[in-house]
Amino acid sequence: MSKRVMIAGALSGSGKTTVTCALLAALASLGKDVISFKCGPDYIDPMFHKKATGLESRNLDVFLMGEEGVKYSVALQAANREIAVLEGVMGIYDGLGQGSFSSSNHVSVLTNTPAILTVNAKGAALSVCALIKGFLEFEANNIRGVILNNISEAMFRFYKPMIEERLNISVIGFMPHIDEARIESRHLGLVTADEITEIKKKIRVLAENALKSMDIDGLLSIAGQAEPFDYPREFLPASRKNGRVKIYIARDEAFSFWYEDNHDLLKALGAEISFFSPIHDKEFPGDADGLILWGGYPELYGAALERNQSLKSGLKSAVNGGLPVYAECGGFMYLQERLTDLEGLTFEMLGVLPGKASMTKKLQNFGYYEIEAQRDNLLCGTGEKINAHFFRHSASESEGDCFKAVKQSGKSFPCIVSEGNIFAGYQHLHFWGNPVFADNFIKACGDYKSGK
Repeated sequence: MSKRVMIAGALSGSGKTTVTCALLAALASLGKDVISFKCGPDYIDPMFHKKATGLESRNLDVFLMGEEGVKYSVALQAANREIAVLEGVMGIYDGLGQGSFSSSNHVSVLTNTPAILTVNAKGAALSVCALIKGFLEFEANNIRGVILNNISEAMFRFYKPMIEERLNISVIGFMPHIDEARIESRHLGLVTADEITEIKKKIRVLAENALKSMDIDGLLSIAGQAEPFDYPREFLPASRKNGRVKIYIARDEAFSFWYEDNHDLLKALGAEISFFSPIHDKEFPGDADGLILWGGYPELYGAALERNQSLKSGLKSAVNGGLPVYAECGGFMYLQERLTDLEGLTFEMLGVLPGKASMTKKLQNFGYYEIEAQRDNLLCGTGEKINAHFFRHSASESEGDCFKAVKQSGKSFPCIVSEGNIFAGYQHLHFWGNPVFADNFIKACGDYKSGK
């Protein structure tokens, strides 16, 4: 197995995404064959990883994928790479509810990956040692080093001997505050990488700083301590007898949230994947056997989506003609009749589903849920389950009741519209959590193709 290291945070806001991107870009500039992963359900951080390495980044989420899915993804994607860099989520021990299940530390221990703890040391002195000591001793972990964020070189020279002498752990570098590499945020987190002007320049600046302020050889030495782990050699449904089908996936400014492993799974099950733009393309391809509308920011591009009448007409005709559709969150909103943004402006959407979706100032039903089918549907039978993540600032007049979503706390609500050839809702799914869902979608696409 390849060398591996996790960049974890003491707390959310410690700077782990900045540090991760800086290290990824620095390693790539040195000619290292580096692959990256992001712990948790976030879609946006992997986009920045890709800008730093040129390669797709994968998510690692124990709740959505299961432990075997996480191990399989790391083993599969990192197998022939020189080094894998995993970015954590939130604070290193922050997991589901009040526990550390599905936390960064869970992934680190599960995959025998050494962790580097990123600490925002601004405004502290000896207290930094107490903070780090608490993380080292709190639970069994693989913390092997520390990176100090948001400090000057002079303060780094102050901190490094103090921490190393008191705690017997390596401080492998620091990151200063860099205004020119700052990344803006919005209601679902950071803005996407493609929206940022001069993103390549920002990444280059981060890499240059990492090369000056980080002990890259020390990092590689820690990554070399990663031990092998057991993982499943196969991760597909037993059938795997689907014929080839062509699935079109929406990809543009409005639709950009997906898990790359979902695409890999669909391909392994028989899909040829092509992309189209609901904003820019004038016609929907006539050779589609299936359609996927992932999430994104359709509310920011309502006018452009509304104006593209020719694309909407062809797409609506195909869906009404039986084309299998999977849609989540932003894609679900696009299927509806209208979409109202935060400014109160309303735009005409596809109109395949009745009702209106409206942006809200607060998160709606946020978090991890297990969803269970209340009746047979496009992707599964009654009673079948898969874990889901809900993260949205919008509400629909018709959110569906094909599934029941249940949180660990006991909170529940009905969700998902699934009628005939449509499966759509606010859920975000990683199909490795139950690959049968993806298998059934491919089968439905095959049936549609046969009946054309």
